[in-house]
Amino acid sequence: MSFPIVDILGARFHSLTEEDALAQFYRWVDEAKAGQRKTHICITVNVAILIMMRDDPKLRAAVENADLVVVDGQPLVWTSRAFKTPVPERVSGVDLMQGLLESGGERGLRLYLLGTTQERLDKLAAVIREKYPKVVIAGMRNGYFKEPDWPDVVKGIREAEADVLLVGMPAPFKEIWCERFRDELATPVIMGVGGAFDVLAGYVQRAPKPLQKVGLEWAWRMAMEPRKLFMRYLTTNSRFIGLVAKEATFEALGVRRPRD
Repeated sequence: MSFPIVDILGARFHSLTEEDALAQFYRWVDEAKAGQRKTHICITVNVAILIMMRDDPKLRAAVENADLVVVDGQPLVWTSRAFKTPVPERVSGVDLMQGLLESGGERGLRLYLLGTTQERLDKLAAVIREKYPKVVIAGMRNGYFKEPDWPDVVKGIREAEADVLLVGMPAPFKEIWCERFRDELATPVIMGVGGAFDVLAGYVQRAPKPLQKVGLEWAWRMAMEPRKLFMRYLTTNSRFIGLVAKEATFEALGVRRPRD
């Protein structure tokens, strides 16, 4: 199934709902079980990743090659509507992971978990086994590995024969790494979920719904981890505001925006 593609500040996104994305994941899993074992990548793009793409050609290429690119951030939803390329809703990595856990049991979904520390990964696995006992953890690996370890990490994921690989690691590493090893990983669905592992394991509290709806989840996350996120958000949010202002100027003047 194909979804409409929209342009938001020079980046390509698929216009779909969380329910649409989950349904597509299961179609890919079913195709693999029918013998068409092809790797598909879903990338969730927020404001920070959108800005990183402008400076990192490898990240931009990874996003452009992805099978699904979804809007992960209320500010991007508002921007899409302001410039008349609306997407129906925000589709976040943590919500998609939660959706897979809630619906995957009846399908015997097999997950591979890659990322975070070993302690937190063990806690996440325990939470999944307790709350979602019919979801199978086909394998897991913490995110603290270096380039010499890459072949072994890829081999472990491939041999686990999971339906979905969830990667809880920072951008742009996870997007570039997954695209680089797409074929070798041989997993029907690959998705980066950022900090979702820590949220679902109970180490990081997610922003209350009212803050999510008004686009301030980034402020909540920064308050939770100020040393880690302050400079990142200061830089990316400032540049994002500048991009939106530039786009509005181009539109008001009727000028075609050059590709960055």
